[in-house]
Amino acid sequence: MPDTYDLIVLGSGPGGYVAAIRAVQLGLKTAIVERENLGGICLNWGCIPTKALLRSAEIFHYMQHAKDYGLVAEKISADLDAVVKRSRGVAKQLNQGVTHLMKKNKIAVHMGEGRLTGKGRLTVTDKDGKKSELVAKNIIVATGARARDLPGTPADGKRIWTYRHAMVPAEMPKKLLVIGSGAIGIEFASFYNDMGAEVTVVEMLDRIVPVEDADVSAFLEKALKKQGMTILTGARVNDIKAGPNGVSAKLTDKAGKVTDGDFSHVIVAIGIVPNTADIGLQELGVAIDDRGFLKTDAMCRTNIDGLYAIGDITAPPWLAHKASHEGVIAAEAIAGKHPHAMDPLNIPGCTYCHPQVASVGLTEAKAKEAGYELKVGTFPFIGNGKAIALGEAEGFIKTVFDAKTGELLGAHMVGAEVTELIQGYTIGKQLETTEAELMETVFPHPTLSEMMHESVLAAYGRQLHM
Repeated sequence: MPDTYDLIVLGSGPGGYVAAIRAVQLGLKTAIVERENLGGICLNWGCIPTKALLRSAEIFHYMQHAKDYGLVAEKISADLDAVVKRSRGVAKQLNQGVTHLMKKNKIAVHMGEGRLTGKGRLTVTDKDGKKSELVAKNIIVATGARARDLPGTPADGKRIWTYRHAMVPAEMPKKLLVIGSGAIGIEFASFYNDMGAEVTVVEMLDRIVPVEDADVSAFLEKALKKQGMTILTGARVNDIKAGPNGVSAKLTDKAGKVTDGDFSHVIVAIGIVPNTADIGLQELGVAIDDRGFLKTDAMCRTNIDGLYAIGDITAPPWLAHKASHEGVIAAEAIAGKHPHAMDPLNIPGCTYCHPQVASVGLTEAKAKEAGYELKVGTFPFIGNGKAIALGEAEGFIKTVFDAKTGELLGAHMVGAEVTELIQGYTIGKQLETTEAELMETVFPHPTLSEMMHESVLAAYGRQLHM
């Protein structure tokens, strides 16, 4: 007889395991199915271990600039193996944390490959080939995504890497080519540049981190070039050939000029592919868009009754915190709690390069395209006492308002610790805050957050410290 549940969650990433926990809190008998590691890509091979790597690189950077702080640090060096070992240790600790959460919440964990075999039915095949049948009125698919390969040139883990290979390198790249300048590409470019590699970034579009505000992109590109990176925008990579000792590639710049490049390693960061194959979706008739992602409504429901989908197998943005919130929405919808839909414009995005980038809402250009009359304020880090004291005086905060209503349409930041600051504006957007409430809010001194206040004031010609 099959095991019977109220809900089965296929995939245990930040969307899946959060959905399972919320479902149990709402009284649903819940099972979770995972083929590899509890916590999914985010905890084991994505968000968390990359931040551990970047933290090591950040400290190494500060050690190399110790004299800027009146300190002496001599014969500084980096042990890449130890850096990677620390990162893997952080991932293991969090994996164990999710395991504990499953036990604490009495969630049945089935390790193995899960496949939908009918409406409300799922088969799990474990590593030994043993099959188990699970039945539930509701199923949430949270299988995530994997790195997209270059057409005709799949990653080999030796010379051509995806993010996963880049997290556990067998050797330190001497001359690294990064293809793609989204969050993943730029974070690894920043990490390896700080660790001493010679880094070249190639981006097909006309600017790096292209989803961000144009002013942020321009500032970041200038900062990364100042750190020694080579950045080619409006460019493409052709004819990659990997050999035992390196990789050769033809690079075509925005003017059409082709140059030959030789690199020790290549990181491919050109997007993701949803993990929708071979899990029974096609056989059930689940609606999928032209890019391969599952179509869902505001409550994360697919076109099949009782089947929900969350996270990276659905529409962008493809972010862990978006997946987690969708997990809560789906679980509450299943339990009949009538949750509120999520507004994509209230989902913050963060890139943990050096300097950091963070944003929420519409860029200035997108707001203009939408027909808004705007009030835009910008405040630089150099005008903030805490930033100067930290030795982090490069960057700015930009806010975009509807001139007619005072609605906060978007906020965009580049500089130290902006990934921690952005949530203030995210809360403001969720609460439909206007410029008046933000101006009247008291910000503590001395903090970086004071720049958030000043940026709002600047939008209305009232900045105090610039």
